Amino acid sequence: MIKTAARLAAIRQEKQAALAKEKQRVLICAGTGCVANGSLKVYEELCKAVAEKGLSISVELESEENHSACSSEKNTAPGIAIKKSGCHGFCEKGPLVRIEPEGTLYVGVRPEDVADIATALAKKEVVERLLYRHPNTQETFALEEEIPFYRQQMRVALGNCGVIDPENIWEYIVKDGYAALAKALTEMSPEEVCNSVIESGLRGRGGGGFPTGRKWLLTRQAAGKQKYVICNGDEGDPGAFMDRSAMEGDPHRVIEGMIIAGYAIGADQGYVYMRAEYPLAVHRMQKALDDARGQGLLGEDILGSGFDFDITIMEGAGAFVCGEESALMASIEGKRGMPRPKPPFPAESGLWGCPTLINNVETFANIPPILIKGPAWFRGIGSSSSPGTKTFAITGEVANTGLIEVPMGKTLREIVFDIGGGIRNNGKFKAVQIGGPSGGCLTAEHLDLPLDFDSLRQVGAMIGSGGLVVMDEKTCIVEVARFFMNFTQNESCGKCVLCREGTRRMLGILQRIVDGEGALEDLDALQEIGEAVQEGSLCGLGKTAPNPVLTTMKYFREEYLAHVVEHRCPAGVCQGLKQYVIDPDKCKGCSKCARVCPVGAISGKVKEPFVIDPEKCIKCGACMEACRFGAVEEVA
Repeated sequence: MIKTAARLAAIRQEKQAALAKEKQRVLICAGTGCVANGSLKVYEELCKAVAEKGLSISVELESEENHSACSSEKNTAPGIAIKKSGCHGFCEKGPLVRIEPEGTLYVGVRPEDVADIATALAKKEVVERLLYRHPNTQETFALEEEIPFYRQQMRVALGNCGVIDPENIWEYIVKDGYAALAKALTEMSPEEVCNSVIESGLRGRGGGGFPTGRKWLLTRQAAGKQKYVICNGDEGDPGAFMDRSAMEGDPHRVIEGMIIAGYAIGADQGYVYMRAEYPLAVHRMQKALDDARGQGLLGEDILGSGFDFDITIMEGAGAFVCGEESALMASIEGKRGMPRPKPPFPAESGLWGCPTLINNVETFANIPPILIKGPAWFRGIGSSSSPGTKTFAITGEVANTGLIEVPMGKTLREIVFDIGGGIRNNGKFKAVQIGGPSGGCLTAEHLDLPLDFDSLRQVGAMIGSGGLVVMDEKTCIVEVARFFMNFTQNESCGKCVLCREGTRRMLGILQRIVDGEGALEDLDALQEIGEAVQEGSLCGLGKTAPNPVLTTMKYFREEYLAHVVEHRCPAGVCQGLKQYVIDPDKCKGCSKCARVCPVGAISGKVKEPFVIDPEKCIKCGACMEACRFGAVEEVA
């Protein structure tokens, strides 16, 4: 039990001394992506292989109840520590294995590679074939920090992800874990904590970008004895996994930020609202809470300060609207997750009518380093109006997908082409959907736009939670808009008429357009309805639902016009706009295409070229699949 700040500091020194005795540390990524690719099997096999070679395994930082497959009561000599870590970020190349202190990174590791890794550890060598190789230059990189994907990153909120075992509280404490909490409780008043966050310039990383310190101070000043802290971990945007990775890879950092927030605003209870679809994150957060409580860092009289604070996990059922703060609070209260009008804002009247502070996972993860290193340090990172860093989940048609963290103000070009490695298969960049359904579309003309709150707002987009879906020239923009509208329409809670009916109408129009039945007046209707939904919806989901449609109509109007005027999909994606023809020079007159056509749209005589009636054709593609001579062709 850690009862004082002095005892916490002493334990940190003890554990740091133990860690310094390790000869090498092997970190196997155990984030969701790598686990799905078999990293846990790599971990098990590597433990066996290292033991078989007689290499000692360090378990100095293991608690009595936390021995892993790589630890043994009989083998506590300092040596090689083999650990499961959180997400390293480079999901495209997982499973990942990092060797410290060298900083060597192995990519795409399989169980059959383990023997070579164990041999290399014994000989202090490198397995060349497992190093990252640049797809264009074929240059090999041994060190993680030299790989282009990592070179321009700066990890603050994700500083410990991929570096520590997220299920071991001692490893977090070694990395200055709970030092910020000790500083706040012993050296700072609650007002001073709020002012430090204000001075840092930290803005909420959940999408809106509201100044975090101001929100804290408003909640502190609100009337009411009972107050609450809520961590919004309900990350539901398609293609987004930043918060999930942070909770999986460094749960104690989030918890520490929440405790500090509780002290700052005068709350004694916190809630982490998480998606039940994130079982690994839920497990690791719960274990971290149990361990922190067991060590006296959570609960009553934390570090002997007289401050009480505890945290409960609430699992959401997957409703996207529960990411909106008032709907989230309704869900915690046991009600249906539906938003309510504001004001009053949660800082004044939130959970059960009490003043409530709500921040997202990444926001809380930024708090400990701000208090340890100072607000001036944080303000020195990023842009003047948006200090600090931002995590992004970069996915889609980009060479290097994964989780990244960069200083605010990095340009889209730097993220897509330098960090992301450009478009897959040397394709041509077309657009990026930023911020999921709540964001907007950025095009080639925005490649040099700084990615921060204010710059994106000026072009009709927003950072949102940080999802970046990269698209190439083979992507149909209209279909992308339809996809996101389908998502938001399905997720609408139905409370607002404009959101409920407006998104349904917009989806219906978009569906007609991609089915080849659109008309020019449909574009005017989309614009008018979209603006009405933005203006009249109650919550952020409705107000931002039309963003993907309105921004793509603004920047890719010619593609919409091709669909409704020419009835042609330039990308050749929309099934309803595809046309099938038979090349008479290739057709052998075998009649197989006519025999498989479900609607009798193909006619002709055997041993003579067959033809397709475009009026009858339902564009199912069965004829193309059946033709052995490549005579059936698809034309845009």
